[in-house]
Amino acid sequence: MNPDNDTTQSGQEMVTALRASAPYIHAHHGRTFVIMFGGEAAADPGFADLIYDIALLKSLGVRVVLVHGARPQIDAALAAAGVESVLSGGVRVTDSPALACVKQAVGTLRMDIEALLSTGLASTPMGGARLRVAGGNLVTAKPLGVVNGVDHRHTGEVRRVDVDAIRAHLDRDHIVLLSPIGYSPTGETFNLWAEEVATATAAALQADKLIMLHAGPEMHEHAAHPPAQLSPTEAQTLLESGDGLNDEEKARLQCAVQACRQGVTRAHLVRFEADGALLRELYSRDGAGTLVAADTYDIIRQATVEDAGGLLNLIAPLEAAGILVPRSREQLELEIDSYSVMVRDGLITACCALIAYPEERIGELASVAVHADYRKQGRAERLLQAVERRARTMELSRLFVLTTRTPHWFVERGFRTADIADLPLTRQQLYNYQRNSTVLIKTL
Repeated sequence: MNPDNDTTQSGQEMVTALRASAPYIHAHHGRTFVIMFGGEAAADPGFADLIYDIALLKSLGVRVVLVHGARPQIDAALAAAGVESVLSGGVRVTDSPALACVKQAVGTLRMDIEALLSTGLASTPMGGARLRVAGGNLVTAKPLGVVNGVDHRHTGEVRRVDVDAIRAHLDRDHIVLLSPIGYSPTGETFNLWAEEVATATAAALQADKLIMLHAGPEMHEHAAHPPAQLSPTEAQTLLESGDGLNDEEKARLQCAVQACRQGVTRAHLVRFEADGALLRELYSRDGAGTLVAADTYDIIRQATVEDAGGLLNLIAPLEAAGILVPRSREQLELEIDSYSVMVRDGLITACCALIAYPEERIGELASVAVHADYRKQGRAERLLQAVERRARTMELSRLFVLTTRTPHWFVERGFRTADIADLPLTRQQLYNYQRNSTVLIKTL
């Protein structure tokens, strides 16, 4: 083994990673993220590293609002004081003795978090950070009241978030730290659900992201077959089906849906136990957690001339393998209006062309390609559906495709084997008998 080679390789990997993350650094700079983690994260051995990663976000220009929970710490404080922990419908009933334990546990944990955020030793990732943390009576609460005959006493729910004060702190370059505690105009203190505080705060701020850090597997890994990215509608459907999700996962997913429907652009559910998962979720194209996006993460649109370079890069390997017919850049630019592309964060992950023969009311599906890193994820099928919709708007009644390698894929999606004579006359004249492509046609 050559140590010098190892050092060179490690250094190159670092350079490659920094270059890959640069678009996300630019995109996130100046954005407002509400990040929530439970008391379980604070009890995890890797909690200091998580706080350091959050501090790094701040150093990269993100406006950070932190919301922490304290369930295990409160449970421990109740047990130490000999106070019975009472739950009703999964919600803690907070009487006066229990409230004293809540104040103790939350206050202690809050100070521990502030201490970690104040670290400045050169031997830690916090070296030179000089972060400032702000908080206070920023959440107004009201009593939860009597539910199913049970008075929840000092358990409350969010009434209002002081948006102006939070923005003023963010403008002064502070990290805002919110605890699961709220205060009423009458001077009462209420025990709140941290997830509700985070969701209400993200919605009130119209934050760019709500990020909920959780224990256990990623939601899309634990459930039966959900993808790592969901629209609010898809997430709601998953919630209603209850497909493999436990109660905690359902609650987190419901918060994500609620936040997106109230104006938050994206909500992320990320496993805090995986080292560096927060950074990978935010600074890499495919992330590490589950995303609920109010906008479409994988965008399908008509190609423009600016996409020509990305299209050439995508189809070049398939042309080299003889799967697609080679096209020059000039030819592709002339035909650019016929192309549809699927784009993720600026990268063209899939494409296809629709060449119309309006007199015969038929269209050719050509140059179907999917990026090697994104195959077997349903992209080609989604793109086919989009092209079929486009063909109908053009009043085409049929689609045909010529393929040498994937006839079964098209047959499974409604195409049938046809003859060269079934093609438009001008396309028959261009048929390449050396390639001997299979002709397939679908009626729309």
